[in-house]
Amino acid sequence: MTAIKERPILFSAPMVRAILDGRKTVTRRPVKPQPEVRMVDMIGPMLTFKNKRGGHWLYPNAKQQIIEDCPFGKPGERLWVRETTEADQDRGDTVALSRYAADRAPVLYAGSEDPEYNGSVAHWDYPRRSRPSIHMPRWASRILLEITDVRVERLQDGEGETAFESRYVAEGINRIHQGDGEYAFHPFKSEPGPGSWTDPFDAWRELWVSVNGADSWNANPWVWVVEFKRVTP
Repeated sequence: MTAIKERPILFSAPMVRAILDGRKTVTRRPVKPQPEVRMVDMIGPMLTFKNKRGGHWLYPNAKQQIIEDCPFGKPGERLWVRETTEADQDRGDTVALSRYAADRAPVLYAGSEDPEYNGSVAHWDYPRRSRPSIHMPRWASRILLEITDVRVERLQDGEGETAFESRYVAEGINRIHQGDGEYAFHPFKSEPGPGSWTDPFDAWRELWVSVNGADSWNANPWVWVVEFKRVTP
């Protein structure tokens, strides 16, 4: 039987919490390199995409080629989540233990050569008090996702289309009940209060800018849209 292909993917602490809460089931990532509109002899302006083999694909095949070249994988393949971990500073032990920064849950050993260690809390083995997500080893990852769909679109597609509320809530933003059937939306806060948005698109835009910057939003790049379901935990 062919093994299911797995790839790493980075998520911030708020998005890890959203995945664990079941609120986040999709992520958008900028296409690299970005497609271009080129003048093609005898045809005119056409969308093109420089693929990993150095060639250019013309529309209408360009979108499909962008999907084929998605570095996060294809439906049925899996993503293991890399997230920030930190030393447990609340204990008085001489040996610090490891915890996930998102929710302070303990990092458990897995796949150790000594079976007695598997399932026990991992000792802190990093020179700083916080280990960035990019440096998380595979064994320490607790979240495994299965890709259910991959597509490509412009970042701002769907702006103002209230029927697409679910597509932005699925990015992990909080849907906050205000009473009387009214809801507000916020990328991080889960309680009513200042800074919330009445439109989920605006809350998602704030989330995108917090991660990628205002310039990225204004550029309205092409993005891979990766939908997933949680396999573990």
